[in-house]
Amino acid sequence: MSDSTRRPGDAKRRIHALGDDPDAKPRGLERIADLLPQTARQFGLEEQLEQARAAAAWLEVLSERVPEAVGACRLTGLSQGVATIEADEPIVAQEIRLRSPELLVALRGIAGTPIRQLRVSTRHV
Repeated sequence: MSDSTRRPGDAKRRIHALGDDPDAKPRGLERIADLLPQTARQFGLEEQLEQARAAAAWLEVLSERVPEAVGACRLTGLSQGVATIEADEPIVAQEIRLRSPELLVALRGIAGTPIRQLRVSTRHV
C-alpha cells in the first residue's frame, strides 16, 4: 500500500498488532548510550563495558597521537587502573612506552574511567 492510499488509523492498528496499546502516549526516546550502563549493571557486564569504552578511547588517542601504530597495537585489558596494551612488533611497543606519559594524559581525558598506568607488551605469535 502506498503512502497516498494509507488511512489515518493504519499506524495505530499496526502498533496495536504488535501488542502495544494504540491509545497509549509514546514514551520519551532514550539514547542507547544512556541505557547501556543500566543494562550492563543488570547483566553484570559493567567491567566489560568499561573496558570497551577504554578500548575505544585508546583507539581515538592512538589515531590522533601515533597514527602509524593504529592496527599494530590494541588495549587488551583494564584492571585496577592499569590499561594493558598489546603491540604486534617490538618497535611499536617501544614507541608506545616512550610516549606513554603523553598518551596516558590524553587517554585519561576521554576514557571516562581512571587509568593510572599503561602496561605495554609485545604480542607473541
